Amino acid sequence: MLEVKFYDTVDDALLKFAVIISKSDDKWVFCKHKERNTFEVPGGHREHGEAILDTAKRELYEETGALVYTIEPICVYSVIGKNRVNDTGEEMYGMLYFAEISEFETQLHSEMEKVFKFDELPTAWTYPLIQPKLIKEAGRRGFLYL
Repeated sequence: MLEVKFYDTVDDALLKFAVIISKSDDKWVFCKHKERNTFEVPGGHREHGEAILDTAKRELYEETGALVYTIEPICVYSVIGKNRVNDTGEEMYGMLYFAEISEFETQLHSEMEKVFKFDELPTAWTYPLIQPKLIKEAGRRGFLYL
């Protein structure tokens, strides 16, 4: 079983991921990976020497083609337990952001097949034990109207 925790801050060196809950035209923005039939929030791994905000901006662009947007931090999250990106099960930390996207590039240049804009949250999640909890916490912290 996975456990998701939330923090206001942790040591920057612990942050390995950035996840960006996104909206555009008051719709939820989700990505569909070329190799999966599920939907996911944009995000990914931090590269060596990269600031975590730069990770968020890079992943948002790579996975959605976002060109014009605002982005702000929500909180730090952690996941404990084995999953697709953590085979040890140890606690891993990421930074959760919120972005409002106003302009997209016409073509994606990543592993994502397509970007979807939904009126309602999807039910086929890539990370069903993690992503809904991140969205709920963003709402609890006043970033979303759920």
